[in-house]
Amino acid sequence: MTNILFIKNQTQLTERAIEHTLELLSEGCTIPFIARYRKDKTGNLDEVAIERIAKAQNEYDNICKRKETILSSIEEQGKLTDELRKRIETSFELNELEDLYLPYKKRRKTKGDVAKENGLEPLAKQIMAQRPADLSSLASRYLSDKVTTEAEALQGASDIIAEWINENMFIRRTLRKVFQRKALIVTEVAKGKADEEEAQKYSQYFDWNESLAKAPSHRVLAMLRAEKEGFIKMKVQVDTEETLPFIEKNIIKSSGEIADFLQKTIKDSYKRLLEPSIANETLQEAKDKADNKAIAVFSENLSQLLLAAPLGEKRILAIDPGYRTGCKVVCLDEKGDLLHHDVIYPHAPQQDTATATKKLRTMVAQYKIEAISIGNGTASRETEAFVKSVAFPQSIEIFVVSEAGASVYSASKIAREEFPNEDVTVRGAVSIGRRLSDPLAELVKIDPKSIGVGQYQHDVNQTLLKEELDTTVMRCVNKVGVNLNTASKSLLSYVSGIGDKMAENIVAYRSANGAFNKREALKKVPRLGDKVYQQAVAFLRIKEGDNPLDNSAVHPEAYPIVHKMAKDLGLPTEKLIGNKQAIATIDIQKYISDEVGVLYLKDVLKELEKPGLDPRQAAKAFAFDPNVKTFDDVRVGMVLPGIVNNITAFGCFVDIGLKESGLVHISQLKDGYVSDVNEVVKLHQQVEVKVTEVDEARHRISLSMIL
Repeated sequence: MTNILFIKNQTQLTERAIEHTLELLSEGCTIPFIARYRKDKTGNLDEVAIERIAKAQNEYDNICKRKETILSSIEEQGKLTDELRKRIETSFELNELEDLYLPYKKRRKTKGDVAKENGLEPLAKQIMAQRPADLSSLASRYLSDKVTTEAEALQGASDIIAEWINENMFIRRTLRKVFQRKALIVTEVAKGKADEEEAQKYSQYFDWNESLAKAPSHRVLAMLRAEKEGFIKMKVQVDTEETLPFIEKNIIKSSGEIADFLQKTIKDSYKRLLEPSIANETLQEAKDKADNKAIAVFSENLSQLLLAAPLGEKRILAIDPGYRTGCKVVCLDEKGDLLHHDVIYPHAPQQDTATATKKLRTMVAQYKIEAISIGNGTASRETEAFVKSVAFPQSIEIFVVSEAGASVYSASKIAREEFPNEDVTVRGAVSIGRRLSDPLAELVKIDPKSIGVGQYQHDVNQTLLKEELDTTVMRCVNKVGVNLNTASKSLLSYVSGIGDKMAENIVAYRSANGAFNKREALKKVPRLGDKVYQQAVAFLRIKEGDNPLDNSAVHPEAYPIVHKMAKDLGLPTEKLIGNKQAIATIDIQKYISDEVGVLYLKDVLKELEKPGLDPRQAAKAFAFDPNVKTFDDVRVGMVLPGIVNNITAFGCFVDIGLKESGLVHISQLKDGYVSDVNEVVKLHQQVEVKVTEVDEARHRISLSMIL
């Protein structure tokens, strides 16, 4: 099977689209670049489809490498027949390949291997031939110094046959299907763990069983975590009435003594070899599916978080709230640069509201503050109430923002490089302010796993998680575009084609030579070659540069086309940009060529209408219920305003202004069945929720959006 056919089977995409996409990827083109600027060649595939092609190609390559390893290993043993080679070369299922390899796989010496060394393989073959015979008499022919009794000989033959049954491809393939359909996942509490406090969060799994095929992904991961932490024992099993009769039917072709012998051997093979192997495979497949689901949820949440509404270039006063140690306050200019920092003590034990009020009023006036950003951690509600009580000389919008990951950033290498002379409290407050101004630009500096959106992120495949989250960040960064003259090294590193080292080179060049006045100047950056320029340049913006097109998503390769369009209309290029009336008269058919197609030109015209348009909505202030400040204030039946701050496969968590977020179970999102939480809510969405349960013992709040 060719890679094209393999990918087609995996993705259901056309061969032409796959071929052209692979060609572009092989040329070093990035997925964001292909999706945005090579639509005509791929047939308008989006980033998700292109990623699926790339992943399928990688899977194909891995299968081919595995086949090479298997063929080489069997050939070294001198056991590679033409028929076996053909079966391996034509197979593209990893399970089937491993089944083919199983009899030749290097392993520790087994019972069957010992029996073969003792000369009992001919006896095993005679028994499997199932011709009428007296087993004791048959076994007596194979006695030796190492095999002294008929019972030992028959046991050795049984061990060999058990391994043959285990290696039977048809049996393994069929059992696999039975386990996939009918396996139960069964758990029980580990000995001596039932009364441990830490174990109580897993108490529902102390005596639990359910269909593995129907078990929700989050439950599978929860059980696996509980087992990993030693609180429960779990196994995957199928009723032997579903398995043993099938094996017996395919192995036993006789009756009498030999049939009884084979029946016992089959039970041994199943219990000792087949069941553990297939059960582990089935559980791993379930784990892989659960991982993929959890990673997809995490990716979607991260995407929504990164694309959250920015306030824009405003002067911001940011507050990291606290009680005893006070509230750290920083003032930032329009670009997010630190102007000033201080500490105020408006809460107990100091309760110095007079000095705090005076300081805030002075800072707002002195640094021309336009908005205030308050972290949502400890003392957040009290700080918000205090700030709103201050009479500022002008109207100031007040926002409460998530401070998840701010402490991680404040202690990071990136933060130390940005603020080498400030302590972690100042850096954390700066992060709280900047994530109001531009969440994307600030959050890319933090390991996505530390942002706190998703479920079981520490339990899933960490390599796959990192790959998916990196892809998600790159997708978001390139969707929005990046200001070349203000972007941090972290933000630039996610731009199509750039990466960490090139981002460092760009920042160093910018520091040494001043702001870029045109995109073309990027070519002067050390080691930034033509390919990197092609892939990256259109995702970088230059505001108020020499060329107005440099502040748009129009690729420089299309500049000559835009100039020709403007010339044909009798306009200078700068007069065409944003001129919807003139753009509407352009006949794109006149500009189609072998290199430039209809989809490309439509995107050019769309961008010319609104150059550099930020796809994100503008930030809006939000107010929690002023009567709910602590957990004890929450009562069943209350209807409260809240903000969705995490989404999982089983529901969403809503911030109602407390340290404890409430859970809206998927069944409480709306009337009727909901298959995907993201169909109903998005991260940072402002919602109204009803309190349905308050669990004081576990400090948990259950909510409903069905009012």
